[in-house]
Amino acid sequence: MRFTFIHAADLHIDSPFAGLRLKDEDVARRFANAGRRAVEALINETVASEAAFLILAGDVFDGDWKDVTTGLFFVRAVSALHRAGIPTFMVKGNHDAESLMSRGLAYPNTVNVFPSSKAATIILDAYRVVLHGRSFPNRFTAEFVETYPARRDGWLNIGVLHTSLDGRPGHEGYAPCTVDDLKRFGYDYWALGHIHAAEIVHKDPWIVFPGNLQGRSIRETGAKGAMRVTVEDGKIVEVTPLALDGARWAHLSLDIVDADREDEVVARVTAAIADAHRDAEGRPLAIRVTLTGSALLHNQLIARRELLEDDIRARALQFGDDCWVEQLKVRTTLPPRPAANLSAEDSLDLDRMLAEAAQDPEFAAAMAELIDTVKAKLPKDLHDELLAEDLQNKLVCEARALLSGALS
Repeated sequence: MRFTFIHAADLHIDSPFAGLRLKDEDVARRFANAGRRAVEALINETVASEAAFLILAGDVFDGDWKDVTTGLFFVRAVSALHRAGIPTFMVKGNHDAESLMSRGLAYPNTVNVFPSSKAATIILDAYRVVLHGRSFPNRFTAEFVETYPARRDGWLNIGVLHTSLDGRPGHEGYAPCTVDDLKRFGYDYWALGHIHAAEIVHKDPWIVFPGNLQGRSIRETGAKGAMRVTVEDGKIVEVTPLALDGARWAHLSLDIVDADREDEVVARVTAAIADAHRDAEGRPLAIRVTLTGSALLHNQLIARRELLEDDIRARALQFGDDCWVEQLKVRTTLPPRPAANLSAEDSLDLDRMLAEAAQDPEFAAAMAELIDTVKAKLPKDLHDELLAEDLQNKLVCEARALLSGALS
């Protein structure tokens, strides 16, 4: 017997796109429905491929609904599977744990939500499949994985688990465990959720993160979707990624070390955007561009960053209404110059002046207060990004470049 099933996770229905709203309200509206389009693509793919069932490994919702339309949208989605005779199996994760959701709606009887009190087993006789899973009762649960039942011999055993596993960058620890912990159960396939980057962690047994269904910020670039799992004669023979996202993020990092004119930089960026737009295959695309390398143009690029960003953004829109440059970052550096070649302009010794200012206690305190104020007002993704940088040193370096650019 041969059949397929679909494994998805982290739908985060109606979670906003982070960062775009800060730039342009109209662009944010264009991208706003991407998450729902991704869910619809998931349902359509499941029905069209005549999959035996759909697994949702946690965080279907981003948290308690702002209004009931979020819940009704999901009920409408799984009802389409119900009418096609395709069951759904789901666990609740850290974002939609029982303690966080104040209300629910009636699902079709083909939707099976694993309980939170303990791990449970659901049997699918027609396919000789047993599924083991447990929902989160709250965001943090101790002794979680240990409660899963033993393997049922003679059946295809699937574990459904929302977990950080042994840890991944940018993700808090939920239901932590190791690959060896999961292997000891003897299951054939572990359908995991929580980590937003798709990853086949292990193949014997299969331990798989499908990634989130829709990227939500510049930290979640590239194709997003689910996994199609093919079973033949009771064994998993293939696991295939499915691109189902309704919009896409791209981060283009360009080394401009040998560029000596601004128009050359713009031309290179435009060419890279054209490639990214083609790869998005008609989806709305949000792009961050980062310029790197040791470049003589460094001060000029810093001083003219906003004008360059506007120019590049306008060129990107020529490829499509939904091809949007989210931000231009200049991370270039000045090439070192021999002391003998220093010009009179350098007699100002901007590096020394700014370094001395940075050591002044009053300046440092004012800078720290400013940084804390800015961070408190930023969305979480931008806040995390700033925390990952040495912000004060970065600001001092940019101040030097701005002053030098203005004087040149």
